[in-house]
Amino acid sequence: MANLTVRMLDDELLHKLRIRATSNGRSMEEEARIILTDVLEDDSDERGLATEIHELFAPIGGLELDIPPRDEMVTIPNLLK
Repeated sequence: MANLTVRMLDDELLHKLRIRATSNGRSMEEEARIILTDVLEDDSDERGLATEIHELFAPIGGLELDIPPRDEMVTIPNLLK
């Protein structure tokens, strides 16, 4: 296994890491490993929100919506005259 040293961490970021690690019952080092693993493993699956929603509801079936035609743009009155 390799080691990684992170220099010049912002004090606020370090504080947040310490709080998060404590609340999860882990060391800061373990918490940082878990965060890196989660972020980097999730990065390989770059599906968008619409895809996620579609896959969630696809087993239920779909429906077709009638989209009404657009009306002409309303002219906004100039109240500064």
